[in-house]
Amino acid sequence: MVTIIISVNDNFQLFFEMKNKTCSYKLMASRDALTVIQGKWRLPIIISLTYGAKRFGEIKNDIEDISPKMLSQELKELEHNKLITRNIYDSMPVTVEYTLTPLGKSLKKLLDELLDWGLHFRKEVVGK
Repeated sequence: MVTIIISVNDNFQLFFEMKNKTCSYKLMASRDALTVIQGKWRLPIIISLTYGAKRFGEIKNDIEDISPKMLSQELKELEHNKLITRNIYDSMPVTVEYTLTPLGKSLKKLLDELLDWGLHFRKEVVGK
């Protein structure tokens, strides 16, 4: 962090330092969020799971062009970041379902805004 001291008065200096720390904190939090949802596949997986618990094959069918290996990697990463839960049921054969955690469900507002912006983008830039 760079601290610039402007000697107008002590209150201004304190305000500036607090504002700079707030900005740094918000940038850090934004980077954290982008790191968790980055990539081509994570948001589509999360969107798929907003429609309820799904098995691996159901998610794969929702996202047609993802490879099984990539889906497996992304599911593990989303589970590691506590956005999804992997539920294993003792049945024959063993059933595994993925669901959004409360943290994953908290992305709904962001996803709604992203959809609205995507529709606006398509209208303005793509023209469709």
